[in-house]
Amino acid sequence: MSTEPTAHIEDEISVKDLIISMQGWVSYIWSKWRVLLVAGILGALLGLCYSLWKKPQYIATTTFVLESGDAKGLSQYAGMAAMVGIDLGGGTSGLFQGDNILELYRSRLMLAQTLLSPVHLDSNELLIDRYIAFNKIKESWEDDPELSLIDFHQNPIQLDIKTQRLRDSIITEFTNKIKDNLLSVDKPDKKLSIIQVQVKSTDEIFSKTFNENLVRRVNEFYIQTRTKKSTNNIAILERKVDSVRAVMEKAIYSAARVSDATPNLNPTRQIQRLAPVQEAQFSAEANKAMLTHLLQNLELTKMNLLQEQPLIQLVDQPVYPLKEDKTGKAKGIIIGGVFVGFLMLIFLVFRKWYRDVMRESR
Repeated sequence: MSTEPTAHIEDEISVKDLIISMQGWVSYIWSKWRVLLVAGILGALLGLCYSLWKKPQYIATTTFVLESGDAKGLSQYAGMAAMVGIDLGGGTSGLFQGDNILELYRSRLMLAQTLLSPVHLDSNELLIDRYIAFNKIKESWEDDPELSLIDFHQNPIQLDIKTQRLRDSIITEFTNKIKDNLLSVDKPDKKLSIIQVQVKSTDEIFSKTFNENLVRRVNEFYIQTRTKKSTNNIAILERKVDSVRAVMEKAIYSAARVSDATPNLNPTRQIQRLAPVQEAQFSAEANKAMLTHLLQNLELTKMNLLQEQPLIQLVDQPVYPLKEDKTGKAKGIIIGGVFVGFLMLIFLVFRKWYRDVMRESR
């Protein structure tokens, strides 16, 4: 006996039931249009109130191009320099490759130093004071005498251990909040060496000043670290050059003094002049050869320093007035109305589904 007609009838019934069910849901939703309208109006009013209450965010953006120095061109001199115990450097090439420099911008050290820098060169106000002011943190500290007496202008070395610990914990808390909520560091294009640093807050002066100070401090730290090894080598070589030159000059003057001390020397007593003069001349020649090698290595190290010097070229800097990120009235009304209306729709659908399930289970 064939079952095809029965299967066909069951399919028709299933499609028919689905259409009837959808019509029922549409009719139910349409019957609740007044509820949805009221919810949309209330949401629009809430969105309008939010747009009026929400303070605008001021965005300070700095964009710069970073080109790391390359000391590979001096590799041919590395062996010659190593023979005399000189390291030409170039070992810092991997310190800030890839996204490591981005993490440097988010480090506590850089953020804390920036927070403790003055707002203006001729101002006694620190950026951390301004951060506390526009976040109204001082008001929550009034009930705690230890917090209210914290002065970030003081040298932490002069503070007692308890106060210093409290001060450091506050700075750490602020830096974490800035890193998570106010600071954005990224590469707009992963293939390029363009870095964008963005600071967003409700205080226009804080956004601009914090952005500029952070970029300056991180870039200076980056350059100093990249060139630190070569700079130290140059300082060591210069001291060695000065020391060898002084010994060589002393030997030259010593030979001259021996000759001056014996102007009419007896030919049978040449040992009194010849031995000291030759000894001084040998010392001078030896130091002269050593000085020649040291000067060569000094010049090579200076060349290496020039090669390692990274290029940081600013492309865009924040200028007043800063870009504002704020919720407009129209945007607040539309978003609020749609959001609350959608929530009400979900609630009505869930309530009807729950009632139908409970009715069928009886």
